[in-house]
This record gives sequence, structure tokens and C-alpha cells, in this order.
Amino acid sequence: MHSLDENRQTPKITRHLADESATDAFGAELAALLRPGLMITLNGDLGAGKTALVRAILRALGYTGKVKSPTYTLVEHYVISSLYLYHFDFYRFNDPDEWHEAGFREYFNESSVCLVEWPEKAGGLLPLPDIKISLDIRGTGRDVTVEAGSEKGSQCLKDSNLS
Repeated sequence: MHSLDENRQTPKITRHLADESATDAFGAELAALLRPGLMITLNGDLGAGKTALVRAILRALGYTGKVKSPTYTLVEHYVISSLYLYHFDFYRFNDPDEWHEAGFREYFNESSVCLVEWPEKAGGLLPLPDIKISLDIRGTGRDVTVEAGSEKGSQCLKDSNLS
């Protein structure tokens, strides 16, 4: 688990994504900063674009298969080159025993990237996020905020070209 020194200034990026192509471009920027060991949460109401952003990230990484929301399966696994990426959706999660039985804790390690939708539904079972992404519907587009949740996430955002 990671912690963030509250006395240090952390990067916070805000952007308006007017349409699908803007979301795709932003997803490509996020894809460029991914590295093994990151845990990224995606927050926002239903339809805010969480899965659309994950799809954009995967496309930018070169994944050409179908990208679906893991609403019912809880997790989708993608291997892209040497990157192991797990896309979680805890919207329908309601049984902590399922967390243990499915072995989800083992997915959160230094070799994988975990993208987590609806992290609040998993309560205290999740590690602290390295990067927190919030999406809000604004008109026909969406506003996105990206901020660090750990020292590792802070360094990752500082090293990125996001602004």
C-alpha cells in the first residue's frame, strides 16, 4: 500500500473532454504513463465515461479486441505486450467473501496495472489508489480530473505530459 505525504504538492490535472475523440486522445495520454504496479480508480456516475476511458487506454496500448464493462464478471484481464492489466467494475459487488474467494487481492501487485470502477463499493478491501480519476458529465462531454493518491502516483503524474 502506498501513502502520500500531505505536505507535498501533488499534481492535479483537469480537462474537458468534448467528445469521443477527445476521450480517445486523453486515454492515449494516460496509456503512456502506465507502468506495472499502478492502481488507478475511476469515479463517476453511471454513464460518465469510465469504461469509455478504459477502452481508449486499451486501444492506445494496441489492444484490438472487444472491451466490455466487467459489471457482471467484476474483472476483465488484458495482456498487452508484457503489461498485465486488470479492469475491475465493482458496481454490483456486495459480498466481501467474493473478494477473498475470487483471489482479487492477488491482482493488486507490482507486476500489474489495476483500473477500478466503483472503488467505493469494495470498501476497505482495496489498497489505496496511486492515481484517482473522476469523470463528470458536462453538456455533451465530460470533465475529467486526475490526481495522485500515493507517492508513486505523484511521481508518475509529474513525469507525464499531462497538463
